Amino acid sequence: MIHPDLHLRPVALDREQHRLLRLRRDAVDLSRFAALNSMFVLAGEFGEACKDYPLVWVEAGTDPAGARQVAPVAVFGLARGENLCISGGAWRTRYVPLALRCYPFAMARAGEQFALCYDSAAPWFSVTEGEALFATDGAPGPLLAEVRRQLEAAEAEVERTRLSGLELLRLDLLRPMRFEGTMPGGEPLVVDGFLTLDEERFAKLTDADVLALHKTGLLALLVAHGLSLSNMHRLTDWRAQARAATQPAAAG
Repeated sequence: MIHPDLHLRPVALDREQHRLLRLRRDAVDLSRFAALNSMFVLAGEFGEACKDYPLVWVEAGTDPAGARQVAPVAVFGLARGENLCISGGAWRTRYVPLALRCYPFAMARAGEQFALCYDSAAPWFSVTEGEALFATDGAPGPLLAEVRRQLEAAEAEVERTRLSGLELLRLDLLRPMRFEGTMPGGEPLVVDGFLTLDEERFAKLTDADVLALHKTGLLALLVAHGLSLSNMHRLTDWRAQARAATQPAAAG
């Protein structure tokens, strides 16, 4: 999928037009992700991602028929433009969402087909340095072949993730989330704009509905979501650490 906050200038790869294009892997750095306070995650990522990030949902517009849609995201920061999960040029978390691991590549739907794209805004491409994307015969090189394999496998999960969101909406199981805390200096902290499980509504589901959620795997996603919310406190701690590091030391 193309993420507007990540893929600034996506271009479909063409074996003729881009046959000389190379990726300088040694030049890739994480500064491109420093202003991302969240990123889309697939349903299949919940099991691992819940150990490192709060997993919540956000509004995702409407489908072609006008139906409301939501998408799950991993939260990296407590404010827009803040990523507390990167420090010193490295991830502080063990798991990194697939969309970021595959960047600067992504899949884009073109009718019934998918096109492999690259972000032409990423500064790591060259025609003289780095690993070639295409072989001399125009076939995808090893790097591009592996990226395509990962992204094609992910597309099936994109659809499952979308359907999971529709089912949560059908059952009216999502409500606006509001996280309130206090920073060490006493400053109040409020985080909203996300959607979380409405536990009151969930408790009123029929046994048949709960069994259906279990059989489709959606119940496991909700369990992972619930477990993940404790990571909001870790983000609060990381913000406090970051602020303390920028404050001048007290005079002795």
